[in-house]
Amino acid sequence: MIFFLTSFFVSVMASATPLLLAATGELVAERSGVLNLGVEGMMLVGAVTGFVVGDLSGS
Repeated sequence: MIFFLTSFFVSVMASATPLLLAATGELVAERSGVLNLGVEGMMLVGAVTGFVVGDLSGS
């Protein structure tokens, strides 16, 4: 049971890292007074680009 909870927690943290990084970047932008409405679009373009580059390079 402990192994399941540990592996589940590690999996959740690994999956949430991109969202946490985007949220941190948006927080810094908002605190500096810049309104950035394109965070979701930038994450989507980054994910698609990463997939295409990974697929083309055979990684």
